[in-house]
Amino acid sequence: MSQRRALPRICIALGLPDVPRLLEQAKREAEAGETFLEFRLDYLPDPVEGAHAIAAFLSEYPGVAVLATCRRHQNHGKFNGSIEDEMRILEMAIGAGARAIDVEIETAELVPARCAELRARTWLVVSWHHFETTPPIDPVLKRMCKVPADIYKLVSTSRKPSDTGRILAALAKHPKVPLVTLAMGEIGFPTRVLSTAMGAAFTYAAPAHAHGTASGQVNARQLRSLYRLDKFTKAAKIFAVIGDPIKHSVSPQVHNRAFQSKRLDAVYVPLLVKPTQLRDLFTFAEELPISGFSVTIPHKRRIMRYLDSVDDLAKRIGAVNTVVRRAGRWRGSNTDAEAVSGPLSKLIALPKASVLIVGNGGAARGAACALVDAGAKVSLTGRNPDRVRALARAVNGEPMSQDQVKMRHFDAVVNATPLGMWPNVEESPFEGKIPAEVVFDLVYNPLETKLIRNAREQGKQVIPGWKMFIEQAVKQFEIFTGESAPRAAMETAALDALAAKRADQKL
Repeated sequence: MSQRRALPRICIALGLPDVPRLLEQAKREAEAGETFLEFRLDYLPDPVEGAHAIAAFLSEYPGVAVLATCRRHQNHGKFNGSIEDEMRILEMAIGAGARAIDVEIETAELVPARCAELRARTWLVVSWHHFETTPPIDPVLKRMCKVPADIYKLVSTSRKPSDTGRILAALAKHPKVPLVTLAMGEIGFPTRVLSTAMGAAFTYAAPAHAHGTASGQVNARQLRSLYRLDKFTKAAKIFAVIGDPIKHSVSPQVHNRAFQSKRLDAVYVPLLVKPTQLRDLFTFAEELPISGFSVTIPHKRRIMRYLDSVDDLAKRIGAVNTVVRRAGRWRGSNTDAEAVSGPLSKLIALPKASVLIVGNGGAARGAACALVDAGAKVSLTGRNPDRVRALARAVNGEPMSQDQVKMRHFDAVVNATPLGMWPNVEESPFEGKIPAEVVFDLVYNPLETKLIRNAREQGKQVIPGWKMFIEQAVKQFEIFTGESAPRAAMETAALDALAAKRADQKL
């Protein structure tokens, strides 16, 4: 039968409060080329009207597959009718042309004969949701398989990385069972990118320029263009960036563009990891498996205790920003440091150059180690004199008070603080004259900070933070892959992503 044509890999979930807006959004997605839409009829005041609207929509867009859902409020839906009412509405949806229907397991196991009747006419998806955590999956799937269906949908909530791993593991553990597996929440985001390559029938996405129906959904355009969902395979190497928070990271844009440029079977995803979840992360990373990851705040120091080896520079800095698995062993390194000395060396001769570093945290320590190694005379200043003195002793630098800084002039100054970072864009470590000829701001959001803007106005040479970001990403890519990095492609991706992020922040 025509209804049995395979379903597309991305389903756009549409949950709108009235039929006109539902149809408007559906038409917008169809015009954009999407071919698989979920109509959440339970979101409508009158689901029957929504079922009839499917016919009107398909008369205009016959090539689109519609999945009809009318989840009852007892099962975390919005429909207040009876089970028989739900079945009647879904039957109307089938009559209107829906190619698939979704029935929650709590309903399906009460009316298996009715479900069998509807399944004879269309695809039947039996779904299970857990909105709190990810319990053991095997008992759930055993329960679900008692109701014959075309697809079984398992949706849990990730509270830690291993939850994400367990919901994905169901695909490999039950290869003969047609599954859709997803984990809600930001921690579960990787399931939306990885599940189809691992064998899931399809994944869900949010509509463009609108909210989805579940936490963690991303729109289909991002799944295809950013994460290349249709391009990487089950054998793809998986990389990630870990941190808390992680939504702000543009690393996925940069590394995925690099993989695309080099035509590598690889994908790079953001992974929210709470400060107490590093041990759990490695359980997840080994089981998935993950080939390597970038490390950002707040994990750069603490992650070292979980690694099998750390290179000498990272040990001296006391921080790791790059982890890769080689021969089953986790190896850590730091590419941040060279990403400071590299751009500076193109403007000044570092041996014996005087460089002032503003800051006393991990970024300042990395910059100081790299510059001292290059032969520069490093001075440090910051708001916490005790921490400045401690860092100066550790790196063989000179601690300076802010009053002392005003009486000196340097070849270069490096801002290794978050001053000027969005949303506090009017902050700067120097309000007046900047005491150096070259100004390097490690902050890269916004693209032009107040410090960089003031430095230009004072006729200084400037190095914006995105330059450092690209340098460290280039070195990471080469560690991850063993290949030369496509620097130009990565640079373009970073600038595009940062510009788009800035535009969003202005809205």
